[in-house]
Amino acid sequence: MYRTHTCGELRKEHLDLSVTLSGWVQKVRNLGGMTFIDLRDRYGITQLVFNEELHKELCEKANDLGREFVIQVKGVVAERSSKNSKIPTGEIEILVEELKILNSSELPPFTIEDNTDGGDELRMKYRYLDLRRAPVRDNLVLRHKMGFEIRNYLNTQNFIETETPVLIKSTPEGARDFVVPSRMNEGQFYALPQSPQVFKQLLMVGGFDRYFQIVKCFRDEDLRADRQPEFTQIDCEMSFVEQDDILNTFEGMTKHLFKTIKGIELDYEFPRLSYADAMKYYGSDKPDTRFEMKFVDITEDVKDSEFKLFSTTDYVGGICANGCADYSRKQLDQLTDFVKKPQIGAGGLIYIKYNADGSVKSSIDKFFNADQLLALGEKFNAKAGDLVLILAGALNKTLNALCELRLEMGSRLGLRDKNSFSPLWVVDFPLLEWDEDTERFYAMHHPFTSPKTEDFDLLEKDPGKVRANAYDLVINGVEIGGGSIRIFNDELQQKMFKLLGFTEEEAEAQFGFLMNAFKYGAPPHGGVAFGFDRLVALFAGIDSIRDVIAFPKNNAGRDVMIDSPSPISADQLEELNIALTLKEK
Repeated sequence: MYRTHTCGELRKEHLDLSVTLSGWVQKVRNLGGMTFIDLRDRYGITQLVFNEELHKELCEKANDLGREFVIQVKGVVAERSSKNSKIPTGEIEILVEELKILNSSELPPFTIEDNTDGGDELRMKYRYLDLRRAPVRDNLVLRHKMGFEIRNYLNTQNFIETETPVLIKSTPEGARDFVVPSRMNEGQFYALPQSPQVFKQLLMVGGFDRYFQIVKCFRDEDLRADRQPEFTQIDCEMSFVEQDDILNTFEGMTKHLFKTIKGIELDYEFPRLSYADAMKYYGSDKPDTRFEMKFVDITEDVKDSEFKLFSTTDYVGGICANGCADYSRKQLDQLTDFVKKPQIGAGGLIYIKYNADGSVKSSIDKFFNADQLLALGEKFNAKAGDLVLILAGALNKTLNALCELRLEMGSRLGLRDKNSFSPLWVVDFPLLEWDEDTERFYAMHHPFTSPKTEDFDLLEKDPGKVRANAYDLVINGVEIGGGSIRIFNDELQQKMFKLLGFTEEEAEAQFGFLMNAFKYGAPPHGGVAFGFDRLVALFAGIDSIRDVIAFPKNNAGRDVMIDSPSPISADQLEELNIALTLKEK
């Protein structure tokens, strides 16, 4: 028997018990006559004591141990004289009587501790060592618990977990596919699924009225903190439902997770915000509503101003930062530099201070008198002590910049607490978006999203104004999941393909199997997909999904631990019938 107990379970009630423990050496402290070792496993850390007076050879052997040696010890549980309240086992220690080295270890390239000295790339290269650290391990334990509770909840709601294919057909819509050459079908390729979308719709045709799957998906797109080339989503579909049925079901799942995992009761209905209002008041379709600071549009109020920027621009709007009228010139310059960053792109920042003594000071005093500035302040509900920050310019660009400014102010004022949660549904997205370069419409979500019934007549007259029967769950400014009611009528689906620029031949080649299935009695259906990695990261209070994935890729899409992607042999290329193409290129 390698162990009778783990390194995280012994307590004072186990005093005088003979035990066997196994694990990794975290730290060795030789105090002359006494040697202390912190022994670590997945469950925690237990202090070992080696007494030179009682076991001289054993103590010498312990002093020769290095970090990350794998050892087994036998001994007796004793009460620690110097207790450690920071760990659960901090009231006991093991008086070691036997020591066995199970495996030695080279000196690790970074310290296996909570606050390590290893950088991101180094820890990713040695990810198997990084997994031994408590913060990484805790994130993966959290992920496991959340996956268990998701399955538990959906099972009680009569969902059936069903696997869908990983080798599928490539489609040009959406993100870029990862493709896989077929050896047996020369010159032809599979694609890895960006989502199981068409298969879950086919399951609805097949009568599986409640489907779910916690599934790997793949997108060949540029990466950032909340994106990976392979990611996991909670994929769900339901038949004979309307939008409210889906929102209520998955709002229930979200509340269940908060209650069981974090002990937080969200005993209210999640607010529902239209896409139009989200853009109007927050400049984003994933607004962070942990704090107010909504946009105020003053374009009409200042259009006759002598200030040329205001009178000649598409949009003038701003936010009110409560209690910030005492901001210094340096702080205002920092904010100006922030909005002028290339990735934000504002030309400058205008401020109005409504001072505590009732006076008003602004960067546009030359063009507005005190009464006019006070009138503008009323638009913002500004009070004495508040600071109004204004941006002006092209509508979409300015809304985006104002969104970034709002989030920056929220962070500066401590309003974006990671232990506070503000979920909402964003609904009524545009069905289509126009691309100037290709001069055609693209689906905002995917080609199978249904228009809102009341907008059907606009499909012919003004397709750009058609709203989708689609919805996103947003928590703390993060899009956690999204979905839609699907088109289940063959005639409407054909009309949608036509709007998206598909010829009948192209639609048949790519989606003929789905259209054919719809001829055999497709039920009304809809669904949703949650980003599982993002949801776990949100619960863990961290920004990067890499930290909740066991073996993530870096920002270049590489697995630096196994050095992938990598070349393959000429023989393999030839077998796949692509060697000649590559040589010619």
